[in-house]
Amino acid sequence: MSIETSDTDQATGKRTFPEWNASRIVRGVLGTIGFLGLWWAASSVVTPAYLLPSPLAAASAFVEQLTTSARLTLPVVGTEIQTARMVVKLAQSLLHYVPGLLIGASFGIALGVALGWSGRLDDALTPVVRILRPIPPLAWIVFAIVWFGIGHTGAAFIVFIGAFWINFYGAYSGVESTPTQLTEVASSLGVRADLEMIRYVVLPSAAPQILTSFRTSIGRCWMIVVGAELFGAPGVGYEIINASNNLAMDISVAYMLVISLVYLVTDGAFRSVEGRMLAWRE
Repeated sequence: MSIETSDTDQATGKRTFPEWNASRIVRGVLGTIGFLGLWWAASSVVTPAYLLPSPLAAASAFVEQLTTSARLTLPVVGTEIQTARMVVKLAQSLLHYVPGLLIGASFGIALGVALGWSGRLDDALTPVVRILRPIPPLAWIVFAIVWFGIGHTGAAFIVFIGAFWINFYGAYSGVESTPTQLTEVASSLGVRADLEMIRYVVLPSAAPQILTSFRTSIGRCWMIVVGAELFGAPGVGYEIINASNNLAMDISVAYMLVISLVYLVTDGAFRSVEGRMLAWRE
């Protein structure tokens, strides 16, 4: 499919990334123009107009939210600063997105590696994992409210659960798929202790799957953020819901575009880091 961002070399088994060239850029621009044209055509026939704002109305709302000032209270220091309203809402979302993502990914990777490596631990915890895994992160909202209240901590807890499971299964499958030949060679060279084997053999072998899972969680957790802010936590997701309740759909679309832009930037940055970390495979 043309929308794939990576592929696998059949000969080497390594991930390869398509190179950007003029023809790909032209096709991308034409596709974007076509999408905007369809959007504009659909918005011109839908009545009342607020049900589907045009691209121009969404762009106008984006600029309005970007130029309207609001106050942001800096965490820890408690100092208030004046900045764009859109920046304030984005910063509020990041206050629970970033800790939820990082802590959830850390716990998920650690437990995934432990269960993937230890058969006894896997046997003991697999029933619990299979019971808890099907529960969607948003189902934990009631516990988030009861345990942490309505605010950043409760929303971070919801993001934590979403990031945890994605990274848990990425690390678990990465460790499970470590070639036996690698561990046998390491053992013959004197690597005996479990921690040494995990550090020098298992983790490097599982790194591609662990990094891919973390990259996936970067995008998925933005979806969870919108749901987590349903119960009143401030941020971009709350603004999308609040604006739609007031039939200001152009503002909702503007904040949806904010999530897309932030995801594109973070995904591009992480992809660059991922490429550097896996350069040893070349």
